[in-house]
Amino acid sequence: MSPLTGTDTRAARARTGARAPARTRDADAMAVTGFVLGLVGLLVMNLILGPTAVVLGALALRRRTTRPGRARLGIALGLADLAVLGCLVTADGTWSWGLA
Repeated sequence: MSPLTGTDTRAARARTGARAPARTRDADAMAVTGFVLGLVGLLVMNLILGPTAVVLGALALRRRTTRPGRARLGIALGLADLAVLGCLVTADGTWSWGLA
């Protein structure tokens, strides 16, 4: 709610077709990017992509993304990346994994 006009600015933008501010678009992009990096990180480069997904998801939530579910999934997948990495290090004693 806008304190000056008493109307919900998000609903007003939706009715008039106005574009979301750049900050919201950036937050949405961070949420989607965190989700994708977390998903890819389950397969490759867990050490780099996992923490990156967590940070991007948290930043997206902090900036009030319109996709909070995607941001939370990015955080969860980033943490899963780190858990997979921990299991691999414990099982093989190595920081990477392969088919051989």
